[in-house]
Amino acid sequence: MAELATIARPYAEALFKASTAGVSPGSDLDGAAAWLDELAAIAANTQLQQFAGNPSVTAEQTFEVIASVAKTKLPDAAKNFLRVVIDNGRIGILPEIASQFHILKNAQSGSADATVYSAFALEGAALGDLAVTLERRFGRKLNLKVELEPALIGGVRVVVGDEVLDTSVKARLEQMKVALIS
Repeated sequence: MAELATIARPYAEALFKASTAGVSPGSDLDGAAAWLDELAAIAANTQLQQFAGNPSVTAEQTFEVIASVAKTKLPDAAKNFLRVVIDNGRIGILPEIASQFHILKNAQSGSADATVYSAFALEGAALGDLAVTLERRFGRKLNLKVELEPALIGGVRVVVGDEVLDTSVKARLEQMKVALIS
């Protein structure tokens, strides 16, 4: 998928520069990230991709469908960005553009996105304590997203970029199995 990343990077960088420069009113990083995530979720729909890929469908029709599906009113910057992406036939890479944009946004703020896989739901104080511990362990501010994975039995597995911290019961059982077999 390196090709998608290569294609998406210039779009993400241009949007990032426009959002940080304040080229248009309401084009801050958090706002841009929010509408870009929404557009990426819409663009990931296979039915929309089939519709947009139909040669008899115009770019304007594709734009209107996406804009009408969006839950929030898109600012002018979002509309302009979406038109450029559609006109260049890049609607399918919107999710990758959003991913690249988040990488740039996190790099500027010194933070990182982290996914916490847990066998049980993490709430309030437990999640707050875990966040503090993980931020100390990884040395940066983390934007946590929790996903349930009952197969872990207990504990958590944390993925931050290409780093993985696995303290789950399942991982410990696997380590014990390997030690007993060898």
